[in-house]
Amino acid sequence: MSSSEENVRLSAGDAELTVDPAHGCRIGSLRLGSTELLRQGERYGCFPMVPWCGRTGYGEFRNGDVPHQLPLNSPPHAIHGTGRDTVWRTAHVEKAQAAFYYDLAEPWPYEGRVTQTFELTEDGLTLGLAVETYGTSFPAQAGWHPWFHRNLGGQDARLSFDAAWQEERGDDHLPTGRRIDPVPGPWDDCFGMPDGVDVTLTWPEQLELTVKSRSEWVVIYDEQDEAICVEPQSGPPNGLNTAPRLVTPIDPLEIMTTWSWTRL
Repeated sequence: MSSSEENVRLSAGDAELTVDPAHGCRIGSLRLGSTELLRQGERYGCFPMVPWCGRTGYGEFRNGDVPHQLPLNSPPHAIHGTGRDTVWRTAHVEKAQAAFYYDLAEPWPYEGRVTQTFELTEDGLTLGLAVETYGTSFPAQAGWHPWFHRNLGGQDARLSFDAAWQEERGDDHLPTGRRIDPVPGPWDDCFGMPDGVDVTLTWPEQLELTVKSRSEWVVIYDEQDEAICVEPQSGPPNGLNTAPRLVTPIDPLEIMTTWSWTRL
């Protein structure tokens, strides 16, 4: 298929999800009845971060002894991977489930395939990402960057989570390598949850939404007025360098997250 890939709509009860494979396979809309949960716009919704998450320092990483330079799309760093800027192909669609994929290509230096899956129910959404190699092993990361509306027409959302640590952030916006006790927000910071990501957003008298993942890493970004981002990911920012997770022919990288909601 070509860049004419059309939006895919999934529904379950009064929950409706729109996926835009032609623009990074991002979730363009998640509606519960008449309520839109995600900030709208071509940069927003919820996009996959793959084959790296957050900032890769100065766009540089190594695979063993082999150095690589990525384009600096957020100078002086490379941010959020290539998947969000890629046309994905539709592999499978049902009423409440779908799967999409794209083949890794320049500027990523290794060949492989990325698959993203969606499964919608009346009270939740499960997302999956998998990164496979076509031969050469390479370090990679995967995760999601949702932009949840801070306000759904009532009171602002309240954020609740219990992290074991926070990655200290340096002046260059990269983790310093020190783990500190979590400090008050606002944040553009990575937190560690060894028992799995578990973060709750509560819009008082409206909705409670919980983001969970078996992964232990989550970035919280709430420095803007319009949205709150809760980003489960397979490793910390700059993790291609500090915590490389090799994708090998027999060991793909796989991550899942579930968003569960309850009306209040």
